[in-house]
Amino acid sequence: MADQFDLIVVGGGPGGYVAAIRGAQLGMNVAVVEAEHLGGICLNWGCIPTKALLRAAEIHHLLHRLDEFGLAADNIRFDLGKVVKRSRAVAKQLSDGVGYLLKKNKVTVIDGRGRISAPGKVAVELDGKPAGEFTAPHIILATGARARTLPVFEAGGDLVWTYREAMVPDAMPKSLLIVGSGAIGIEFASFYSQMGADVTVVEMLDQILPVEDAEIAAKAAKAFTAQGIKMLTGAEVSQIKKSKSGLTATVVTKDGGQENKVDRMISAVGITGNVENLGAEDAGVTIDRGHITIDEWGATGAAGLYAIGDVAGPPWLAHKASHEGVVVVERLHGLDDTHPLDTSAIPGCTYSTPQIASVGMTEAAAKAAGHELDIGRFPYVGNGKAIALGEPDGLIKTIFDKKTGELLGAHMIGAEVTELIQGYVVAKTHETTREALANTIFAHPTLSEAMHESVLDALGKALHI
Repeated sequence: MADQFDLIVVGGGPGGYVAAIRGAQLGMNVAVVEAEHLGGICLNWGCIPTKALLRAAEIHHLLHRLDEFGLAADNIRFDLGKVVKRSRAVAKQLSDGVGYLLKKNKVTVIDGRGRISAPGKVAVELDGKPAGEFTAPHIILATGARARTLPVFEAGGDLVWTYREAMVPDAMPKSLLIVGSGAIGIEFASFYSQMGADVTVVEMLDQILPVEDAEIAAKAAKAFTAQGIKMLTGAEVSQIKKSKSGLTATVVTKDGGQENKVDRMISAVGITGNVENLGAEDAGVTIDRGHITIDEWGATGAAGLYAIGDVAGPPWLAHKASHEGVVVVERLHGLDDTHPLDTSAIPGCTYSTPQIASVGMTEAAAKAAGHELDIGRFPYVGNGKAIALGEPDGLIKTIFDKKTGELLGAHMIGAEVTELIQGYVVAKTHETTREALANTIFAHPTLSEAMHESVLDALGKALHI
């Protein structure tokens, strides 16, 4: 194996492998150093396999609504082993696909754990033994992140799970406590609740889904509560006691403490970057609160050294990592039309039932920034396609600057909003105004018509409410 490259990417996740492929497309000799599985956490233990699990839960949930559609089925049941097996098979198929893409683009894959050993050099260890030292004028750190754990939880065992254990249960718990109500916690709450578990979610803040618009988060909390999920906000777990049959968690709320006896607990309290044993600090890289500090172009401040994705800080999203990887590579290659990442146009999605999706500022953030607002809202119950689908519960909310018509933010809850949000992302990226969106023709009958009506509502022109 050659030991000299134009670009070395440390980490083969959605940021790393995309950066490597784009580099190869631009004629660079590229290597990827990967310690575990190509595709990273997202593909192997995050985005993809959880969506496979959630699809099974969605179908299971729908089967219990058959009477609404004039259908019937008896003895509805599921095989948890097969549900998990399918999820793992989906992840493997896509991980193998990443390997194929790298090979197709003539990217060298180096198995092992990489670290910066000297300027422009990456030393690789495999199974604890040296596996070679490789050089390149450009090195991208794309080592991702891992679940953050709190000492009180001792997560990662049989009783207190991280996302890894939660994705491969050997039995369905009858009761489950989830600590953290971000996208990860809420998706697991949705999956396990729809599969029959008694689920309680504990959130330290007063709002579930803390990064979402307060109005949307409130509707989500109401929907989840109606499904039987218990929501404890302004609360924290102060102590857990384990036993052979399960555990007892002491949850402290504004009203005092309460004991919750459950079979299992999931810790979903955030993530921290994989910055250890990278040699990054010795190379002159600044690490702040578990993440590498970068500028708008992904540069770390150390010559020829870049960082992308989760290891470089929030938002911790696969599509953000991929975009950063392309930006870094195209920038160092000198392409004139390269633009830095616009964080205001990064969509966020939660694949629960109902789904939640958003882009841009929340109403509170827009007001805090000094904008005078025009806000449009349109409920799913006014949309023909939603009614036909049997999905009348949802809301599209759009936030515009009153003076300029700029789309500041869009926030959605309901069926398929994780697909619909891209329409607003494109509009925001291209600086489409409120008036231009209002004059756009949306196909009928589609859920996307609710997006149009929300824009019209901001102008006082909504037609179907």
